[in-house]
Order: sequence, then structure tokens, then C-alpha cells
Amino acid sequence: MSAIPFEPPHFRCYKARMLKPVKASKLKARGTFAIVASQYNARYVDAMLRAAKAELQRAGATVQIIRVPGAYEIPVVAKKLAAKSHQVSAIICLGVILRGETTHAAHIGEAVSNALMQIQIAYEVPVIHEVLLLENEAQARARCLGQKHNRGTEAAQTALAMARVMAVI
Repeated sequence: MSAIPFEPPHFRCYKARMLKPVKASKLKARGTFAIVASQYNARYVDAMLRAAKAELQRAGATVQIIRVPGAYEIPVVAKKLAAKSHQVSAIICLGVILRGETTHAAHIGEAVSNALMQIQIAYEVPVIHEVLLLENEAQARARCLGQKHNRGTEAAQTALAMARVMAVI
């Protein structure tokens, strides 16, 4: 008898929503939104950056863009921006890490994720995490280059929503 892996009832639903169509946001911006974007894997990150910037500008936001060499460098800039929380409504972090033959990508992804969460909690500034750890370029194309699915647009929409939440609490 072979074991069937347990899958929580909500998991199938979650998997089906992982790549969702981008819908136009009706949120209006309040304040300045910072985007910290990696230069590494530029083809994918630049597409997310363009989409995020366009979505924020469509909402009427002021956008500040800071480029860093790679994903590992994103948290230190995000922390410096968060320390000036009176100047930014939210910080969007964009990067693409592609797995290779070693565990290096996983270590980078985990370190960045942990750092961004700590920054968000310590400074009470929304830090939107779109530093993607992907298996291959096909996944990167699906999440970064399409008009139908773009994590940059989704990140901007999340930043707008979180800025709105933080303004009323």
C-alpha cells in the first residue's frame, strides 16, 4: 500500500490561485512609495519594476527607485528607508533568484525573507516582499514578463492596500 501525501483542504485552492490574473487597482496613493530592485536577473526584475512603477503612478503615487546589485543587498537599503518611515508609505522589494546546482540560492532567499520580515516588524512600515526564489527561467517568465500575471503589479497593489491600512490604525 503506497502512502498518499496529506494535502490540507485549502491547499488545492491555494495552488490554483498562485498565478492569478492582474486586475486593475482602484486604490489611490497617499505618499511616497520606495522600490528597491535588484540589478541581477535584470530581464525579469526590470519587467516587475516597470509594472510596479506604472501601477503606483496610475494610483497617483510618488515613486522612489533604488537599484542594488543583487537580492542579498536589498534588505540593508530597505532598512535604511524604513528608518525614515515618515518619508515612505511602503517599501517594495523586487528581485529574482534562480536556483542553481548548489544550495546558495536557497540560503540567499531565506536570508532576504527573514531580514525583510524583521525590518517590517521593527519599523512598522509595510515591506512588500517580491524577491522571488524560482526553479527556472520558465517560472520567471510566467511571473515577471506577462501582462496577465506580473508580480510587480501585484506588489504595487499590495503596497497601496497596506499603506491605506497603516494610515488608519
